[in-house]
Amino acid sequence: MAITDIRGRRLDVWISFCLALLIGTHLEGISAQIRYTIQEEVKVGTAVGNIAKDLGLDLGRLADRNLRVVSGTKQDLFKVNPRDGVLLVNQRADREELCAKTVPCITNLKAVVENPLEMHQVVVEILDVNDHSPKFPEENYTLEVLESAVVGSRFQIEGAHDLDVGLNSLQAYKINHNPYFRLETEEFGEDGKVPFLILQRPLDREQAAQHWLLLTATDGGKPSKSGTINITVNVSDVNDNSPVCDKQIYTITIKENAPAGTFLVTVNASDSDEGINSEIEYTLRSKHRGLSSEPFDLDSRTGRLTVKGGLDYEEKQVYEIKVLASDKGAVSLSTHCNVVVRVEDVNDNPPEIEITSLSGRIREDAPPGTVVALMAVTDLDSGVNGQVVCSVPAHLPFDLKPSPDGQSYSLVTKDYLDKETTSMYEITITAKDLGSPTLSSTKVIQVDVLDVNDNRPLFTESPYTFYVPENNKAGMSIFSVSALDADGGENAAVSYSLSRSPGPTVTSFLNINEANGTISALRSFDFEILKTFQFQVVATDSGTPSLSSNVTVNVFILDQNDNAPVILYPVSSNGSAEGVEEIPRNVNAGHLVTKVRAYDADIGYNGWLLFSLQEVTDHSLFGLDRYTGQIRTLRSFTETDEAEHKLLILVKDNGNVSLSATATVIVKLVEPKEAFAASDVKSATKVDEEDNVTFYLMITLGSVSVLFIISIIVLIAMQCSKSTDYTSKYLQETNYDGTLCHSIQYRSGDKRYMLVGPRMSIGSTIVPGSHANTLVLPDRRRGSGELTGHMVSVCANGCVAQSKQALPISGSFLMESLC
Repeated sequence: MAITDIRGRRLDVWISFCLALLIGTHLEGISAQIRYTIQEEVKVGTAVGNIAKDLGLDLGRLADRNLRVVSGTKQDLFKVNPRDGVLLVNQRADREELCAKTVPCITNLKAVVENPLEMHQVVVEILDVNDHSPKFPEENYTLEVLESAVVGSRFQIEGAHDLDVGLNSLQAYKINHNPYFRLETEEFGEDGKVPFLILQRPLDREQAAQHWLLLTATDGGKPSKSGTINITVNVSDVNDNSPVCDKQIYTITIKENAPAGTFLVTVNASDSDEGINSEIEYTLRSKHRGLSSEPFDLDSRTGRLTVKGGLDYEEKQVYEIKVLASDKGAVSLSTHCNVVVRVEDVNDNPPEIEITSLSGRIREDAPPGTVVALMAVTDLDSGVNGQVVCSVPAHLPFDLKPSPDGQSYSLVTKDYLDKETTSMYEITITAKDLGSPTLSSTKVIQVDVLDVNDNRPLFTESPYTFYVPENNKAGMSIFSVSALDADGGENAAVSYSLSRSPGPTVTSFLNINEANGTISALRSFDFEILKTFQFQVVATDSGTPSLSSNVTVNVFILDQNDNAPVILYPVSSNGSAEGVEEIPRNVNAGHLVTKVRAYDADIGYNGWLLFSLQEVTDHSLFGLDRYTGQIRTLRSFTETDEAEHKLLILVKDNGNVSLSATATVIVKLVEPKEAFAASDVKSATKVDEEDNVTFYLMITLGSVSVLFIISIIVLIAMQCSKSTDYTSKYLQETNYDGTLCHSIQYRSGDKRYMLVGPRMSIGSTIVPGSHANTLVLPDRRRGSGELTGHMVSVCANGCVAQSKQALPISGSFLMESLC
C-alpha cells in the first residue's frame, strides 16, 4: 500500500501485484498480470504504479524495449513513462462514466515491450469517491390523499438516486417531524431503497387541506451528502381508492434483435371505485425525471407494453420499467406497477481484432517461430456467440499461436522467408465467432521482408567485347560494364574494380568508375602500337560479408586515319621531299622520268594512297599515274620548251578526313651528250640510293611477312577450333569470330581493284573509311621493274585473303591491309 500526497490532497493507491508464468511455449510475450487500485477523479499525471519495476524489467534497457500500454477503449486513460516505467493517469477517470453501477470498476490494459516482444496484462480498479449527492427526480412532489385514507396507508414516493456505489451510495431517508406521516423504506432492485409515507392518524380535510413535508436522502460518504424533495400532501374527500396492480412485478425475456412492435406484456391494474374514479390510465415513468425514454411503448388505455426499438444486449441486459397506473377521479389516485424486461443475447456483433504490437520488417533468414505480431481478439457478444477462432491463409509462411485464455494470439513465422521470391506479405487475419450464423472480421497487416546478402552480382554479358577507335581522348570513358544483384538495398549496391596483377599490366592505364562501371582510358590508344588487349573487371556488392564476381573484357583497337603519308622518294640531303631529275631532251613520249614513293602507317582505306599533280610548268609535257606515282613524258620535247620544269605532287590517303603530303620534282632537260655523262655519275649515286631504299623495304616487307605468317597460322588454328555456327554474334573465346572474308573485284580503266572485308549480307554497302580494305591490283603486264608476289589482306575478324598479282618493286606505296 502506498499513500501519496499531491498538492494537499491525499490519494490512497493500493497496488497488488500478481505474476504468473503462462504454461506452454507457443505464445511468446504474454506472461504476467499486474493489478493496481486507484481512486477516481485523481489528477492527470498521478502515478499509479511502476510497471517496469513490478515486471522485473531492466530499467537500463527500458528505452530500447519501447514499453507502452494499450487499451481496448477509445479513451487512453493511462500512459506509461518510457524512461522509468511509471504508469500515469492520462485523462480524468470518472468511475460513474466508465462503469455506472458496475462493481468493481475494472480497466484492462496491456503492457507491451519489444526486443523480445512481450505482452502483460495490467488491471486497474477504479475506486469510487463520494463525488455525487443523492438526487430526486423532481424538486417538488404533490401527493393526493383521500381524507378517508385509513391509518397505516402506504404512499410510495419516487426515491432519490445516487450515482456513487457502495457506502457512497444512497443509504437512508428521513422526513421532517409531523403528526400525520412517518417514513419507511424498502429495498427494490436497481432502485435500492424506496421511501414510503405511512399515515399515522386520520386526515381531516376540514382541519387541514394540505400538509408540507421535507424528505431528505443521505448517502454513507464521509462527509455524507444529501438531497431533498418538497412533498405537498393534498387531502381530498372523494375517490378514496387507489388502483392496485395484478402483479407486484412483471418479468419478461426478449431477444435483443426483436423488431419494433413486438408485444411484451399487458400491465393490468384495478380500482375498487366506481365510474370515472375506476377508469385507469397507464403511463411509463422514468426513474430519473419525467417520462421514460426507455425503448418501449405503452398503450395508455390498455396497458399493452411493446418494443419501440433499439434493444442491445451489449449496452444493457435488464430494464426495470415503472408503469404508473392512475385513475381518472377528480383527485387522481395512482400506483406503480413494476415490469422487469430481460434482454437475451443474439450473435449480432462480429469479432474485433486489435493489433497490440507489430514487427513490420522481418529478416529473410529469421528462424521459424519468430514473433511477427501480437494481437487481442474481442467479441461483444456473450457465451458461444463471444467465442472467437482466428486463422491466416494456409499458403503463407505464417501461423497463429493462441494464448491459454484464447483472448490473444501471436503471429509467428512457420518457415524461412525469401525476399527475392516475395519481398512483402499482406497477411489477412480472419476472426470467426462460434455463433449461429457465424460472424467474422478480417485485419490485413503488411510485413516487409528484410534482405540478407545471399546473392552475388551477375554481369549482363560474359565475356564483354568492345571495339575502341584509336586516338581516344585520355580520361574520357570508352565503354562500360554492368552487373545486377538480385538482393535489395545496400546488398544490391554494386561497386566495380579492375582486377590488377603485380607488375606493369594493361590495367595500369585504365580506370573504372566504382559506381556505374564506366571504364575510361588514362592514355590515348595507338593502333599501330597496340591492337588488342584483355583484362578482368570485379563486381562487388555492399553486403556484409560482401559477395563478388568477375568478367573478362576483350578490347580491340580500331584503326583511325591518324598518320599522314610519308614521302620515301624523292628525299633531298636536308630531309625535304624534293629531288632533281635530268633527262635527255630527245626522249620520246611515255619515257619514265621518275617514281614518287610514299608510305602510310595506317591500314585499309586510311593507308591507300593516291597521287596527283598540284603544280606543273607545262601540263602537256608530263603525266602522273594516280595509283603508282610514276611520272612520264606525254610528248617529245621541242626546242621551244623550257630547260627546267617544276612538278609539285600531292600524295593523300583515302580516310574520311584525308591526310596528305607533297613532294617537289624538278626536271631538267639536257642535251644527249650531257645526259650520258651525267647519267654515269648519277647512276652510281642512284644505284646506291636505290640499294639503300630497297634494303629498308626488304627488311620492312620481311618483318611484316613474318608477322602476317604467324598471325595467319594462329588465326587458322583458332578458326579450326571454333564452332562452324556463323549465326552467333560472338563466340566465347577472346579472339575474333570465324566469319569468312568476302572479296569483290572490279576494273576501272586499265586498273583492277579488289575489295576485301568481312562477309556481308545482301543489301550491305561498303562505306569509304570502314574497316574493310580496297587493294589496288596493277595491270597483269610484267615489265623489267615488276616482281610477281602476293597481296595479303588480314581482316579484323581473323580472315585472310590472298591475291597472286604483280607487285611493282619501285611502286608508289607499301600497303598492309587489315580490316
